[in-house]
Amino acid sequence: MAGLMDLLNSDLGKQIISGVAGKVGTTEGETSSVLSSVLPALVGGMQNNATTSEGQSGLLGALLGGKHDGSILDNLSGFLGNDDDSDGGNILGHVLGGNQQNVQNQVSQSTGVSSDKIAMIMKIAAPILMGYLAKKAMGSGLNQQGQTADGGGLGGLLGGLLGGQSQQQASAQSSGGNVLTSVLDQDGDGQIGIGDAMAVATKKGGLGGLFGSLFGKK
Repeated sequence: MAGLMDLLNSDLGKQIISGVAGKVGTTEGETSSVLSSVLPALVGGMQNNATTSEGQSGLLGALLGGKHDGSILDNLSGFLGNDDDSDGGNILGHVLGGNQQNVQNQVSQSTGVSSDKIAMIMKIAAPILMGYLAKKAMGSGLNQQGQTADGGGLGGLLGGLLGGQSQQQASAQSSGGNVLTSVLDQDGDGQIGIGDAMAVATKKGGLGGLFGSLFGKK
């Protein structure tokens, strides 16, 4: 399954990067760097939310029966020309909750782009990502029960965008979570922080379910 980096490197991705850069006032290089970190964070947040029945139901409803049907990708210029970012703000609130500012700050530190511009990019990127995911969901035959035509599920669909496994698979294959923890603890301090998570997310290939530990319940 094509992942997020494949999206950003595609013609559509180049159009997204160029359009967002022009709207926000960042260079295309800066915009690409921000999106390379922000999009995995958003998918990871969705993946974690989908581990609860309520979260999965809400996401399935948005993808299969709501306004996020993928049509935004057919009129990207029209969307980018609209100054109403309330939809993006609502999506971020559902997906990231209180972690939104933390993500902005971490991405700002790693890219050098100001936090306020990153906030703008995130609000623009969120509806685009929902549209992209909706097209993936419909193409895979995802149903209201969260199952795909090939026997997979919503978690696998999201994990595929991160270039790795679902959160459940990653947890099952680690002994008591030790393997996953060792991967995420990039600075060796024995704790999993947002900096560790962002560092792994931006590596080639990624790790499905990466942000489950970051956004999960303690």
